[in-house]
Amino acid sequence: MIKLENIQKSFGKNEVLKGIDLEVHKGDIISILGPSGSGKTTLLRCINFLDKATSGTVTIDNLSLDVKHASKKNIIELRKKTGMVFQNYNLFQHKTVIENIIEGPVIVQNRSLEEAKESARKLLEKVGLSHKENAYPSSLSGGQQQRVGIARALAMNPEVLLLDEPTSALDPELVGEVLQVIRKIAKEGITMIIVTHEMNFAREVSNHLIFMDSGVIVESGTPKQIFDDPKHARTKQFLKRLTPELTFEI
Repeated sequence: MIKLENIQKSFGKNEVLKGIDLEVHKGDIISILGPSGSGKTTLLRCINFLDKATSGTVTIDNLSLDVKHASKKNIIELRKKTGMVFQNYNLFQHKTVIENIIEGPVIVQNRSLEEAKESARKLLEKVGLSHKENAYPSSLSGGQQQRVGIARALAMNPEVLLLDEPTSALDPELVGEVLQVIRKIAKEGITMIIVTHEMNFAREVSNHLIFMDSGVIVESGTPKQIFDDPKHARTKQFLKRLTPELTFEI
């Protein structure tokens, strides 16, 4: 469904991604782990060209783009296959909750206002915010704003949902409500790629984990393989620091 081939990304002389190869199958839930600065978010953003890779090929379904020669039209078509949930919500502050959710379907997909609102209300029910459709983002908690962000991404009916550390900007007591919504969506079979520091959540919700460091994929495997029997010393070091109860030797 998704295939990344030799994805490289540099910001000036800083090489952030050093030739990433990755395949994601329909229905997969992939969590990307790694220290800050390892390239996790950049990789996620290169999938939908929010950051344009320096070189490589991105394929989603039957659309394959060589990043060096991708046209604006093709990039727009590829983006239509993805939904993005950002760290800091990125909601339009001057629009109500429901207006935020219907913006993409109406403007990008040319869906009727009535159809878009009907779909938006179903999504608000799914994320537990039916009573907030006419509220403005400034009146919502961080957790509520992120749940709106998830509903907004789902409103585009994406082939894959990309989540960039969806709980990193939240107070600790608000993290659970957002993770619960993501768990609920995961059970519905949508393909997801999640950059996260929530180790227990990643272990529970994912069918595959990727550990990145210094712009490369150091190790990948099932949650059981990565958490219970990591092979690479760098993976062991990272996991031991974040989850000291793990018993493997470094």
